[in-house]
Amino acid sequence: MKFEKLNENKIRITLNNQDLIEKNIDFHSFMSNSKESQNLFLDMLDEAEKKVGFVTKDYKLRIEALAMSDGNFILTITRFGKNIENNSKLSKNNKLKTKRKNLDMTSKQLIYKFDSFDDFCKFSSCISKIEHFNTIAKNMTLYIYQNTYYLSISSIDIEHQNLKKLYTIITEFASYVDNSEIFSRKLVESGKVVIKNNAIKTCVKFFN
Repeated sequence: MKFEKLNENKIRITLNNQDLIEKNIDFHSFMSNSKESQNLFLDMLDEAEKKVGFVTKDYKLRIEALAMSDGNFILTITRFGKNIENNSKLSKNNKLKTKRKNLDMTSKQLIYKFDSFDDFCKFSSCISKIEHFNTIAKNMTLYIYQNTYYLSISSIDIEHQNLKKLYTIITEFASYVDNSEIFSRKLVESGKVVIKNNAIKTCVKFFN
């Protein structure tokens, strides 16, 4: 189990198959809000506080889970706005509310949402350090839709050696959009193209 503090209010926890075996739980039961999954999540929060100083007491939490095709999965936990109505740490009687996101690594089109253009620039700077990053997909187009930035990644090389690194890094800066292929039509119809085709390469060249 690997803990990474992405910023003051966000951490990433990576679990592999061995972690699940040791905890005697699988991904589906973990996402089912069972008593065992809630206890495991509470244990992880305690461990996150000890290892990376991520305190969750009195905070509301948003949990995003990405299931990888190799059996591993990544939890991204964001804390925000202290819970005024219930100023107590998540108890074992509370239900764990997690948004499940199965990331199909065989998909040839994905869309990620960035809160700001600055976040996209920071991501571009990070991913540009990965070898042959520009060959992961034939098309990476940045759109703006309803004041939010979306990166559309299409014609993905699902055999690319650094594809998993792309997924791992991008979760630090953006959120995966469900039903990407359907949402892409909305972007084409109603969104505005900010950077066409080689969005990451262009961003690194002109904005970083």
